[in-house]
Amino acid sequence: MSATENLPIFDALVIGAGAAGLFYAARAGERGLRVCVIDHAAKPAEKVRISGGGRCNFTNIHTAPENFISENPHFAKSALARFTPWDFVDRLDRRGITWHEKTLGQLFCDGRSAAIIDMLLDDLRAAGGELRLSTSVASVEKVADGFRVETSGGLMESRRLVVASGGLSIPKMGATGLAYDIARQFGHALIPPRPALVPFTFEGRAKEDFSSISGVACPVTALNARASFDEAMLFTHRGLSGPSILQISSYWREGEDVTINLLAGRDAAAELTAFKAAHPMKALTTAFESLLPSRLVSLLVARGELPPVARMADMAHAAIDALVADLSRWTVKPSGTEGWRTAEVTAGGIDTAELSSKTMESRLVPGLYFIGECVDVTGWLGGYNFQWAWASAAAAAGTGAD
Repeated sequence: MSATENLPIFDALVIGAGAAGLFYAARAGERGLRVCVIDHAAKPAEKVRISGGGRCNFTNIHTAPENFISENPHFAKSALARFTPWDFVDRLDRRGITWHEKTLGQLFCDGRSAAIIDMLLDDLRAAGGELRLSTSVASVEKVADGFRVETSGGLMESRRLVVASGGLSIPKMGATGLAYDIARQFGHALIPPRPALVPFTFEGRAKEDFSSISGVACPVTALNARASFDEAMLFTHRGLSGPSILQISSYWREGEDVTINLLAGRDAAAELTAFKAAHPMKALTTAFESLLPSRLVSLLVARGELPPVARMADMAHAAIDALVADLSRWTVKPSGTEGWRTAEVTAGGIDTAELSSKTMESRLVPGLYFIGECVDVTGWLGGYNFQWAWASAAAAAGTGAD
């Protein structure tokens, strides 16, 4: 800024009125900073609103660095350690927002996700912060005392610029690559962004087969060389989805196979052997219908992956063992994913090598911060990405559990 201009109007200008941006703004405001949040959307925190079927899976009690993907797996440790799931729960308790735990440590609101959005907005107002929606960014400039941002609502100036505009997932909700554009402008490297927590698609015979039993679900283990997840799998009109598939998708690369244990969590060989002893004249398909959904059994027969054996009495023990082994390592090769349209989160993003793990501040440009989904830290399904939003925001605001 020139000598004739006043100092920046704001101490911190936040781009992005999502979970991370709003949480940062309130925490920074509580520290006495004058904060403004801007967003091109007409409504704030839309991803919070739709999360968890409208009840917001706001964190996971099992949060640990191992639940996140990053080129630097150590980067998230500092922020996650200084603001834990229970620190966020404490804020909900003080607000009177009741919650419950579902499977695998996932915490949800008892009521609607709007309660969390209201808390974020009320905290922002109580801390003296401003929120300007329907305000898009045209340009960002680094100046002597901070940053000058040209917006659709006019010129804005601030000592700090906090980028919390998210990644590329779910573009119909307004996702853009603005954070990456700003990062590149100031010399930051990017880990190529890719859709994560996203269903797989297939082509040809596999697509036809899976579509024919769309809606069928079963517990499986989905795995590759990098990770393994024991949760449900869902057949869809386009391919495969369900928690186990969404999880493994974050570790998948185009052209790779995915191995699926269709008989996960049970001693299928022992169960089939016992079935044979009790019902020797019944068909193999009948025996497998005690292990898998009947429509899936029929599909496996049609695909030649279950033999058309008329009687269990005709199945040797070795044949049972071999069949169980094959279905425990059922291999598929996705043609791709459903992409940004349905991806729950963005993997990759702003390289953490050029950010402070303690404060999320740029090591290249003082006063510039990146938080939340735009950073190369991606959580598992089940509340982990919201916990990263809260923790990275608290780190940038210079607060912990307070």
